[in-house]
Amino acid sequence: MSAIGQVIIGLVQLLNLIIIVWCLLSWFPNIHWHEQPFRTLDRIVQPIIAPFRRMIPPIANIDLSPMVAIFVLQGIMLVVRQFLM
Repeated sequence: MSAIGQVIIGLVQLLNLIIIVWCLLSWFPNIHWHEQPFRTLDRIVQPIIAPFRRMIPPIANIDLSPMVAIFVLQGIMLVVRQFLM
């Protein structure tokens, strides 16, 4: 696999991990998202999640947009592996 493919796959895996951590932290009501390091985490995740939130409404007050974003990122990873391998 080329170096570019490895960098892209590494970044996508990192984004997946960041989204998962962000989702897990959202379960804790005492998190202050305007303080560091949570503000930085939120600023990284929100632009990725926002397009999916506009397309997918919450179902029974459950936001499915992070899960869809992870699926899309996994699809990107598969495409990169197919074409850059």
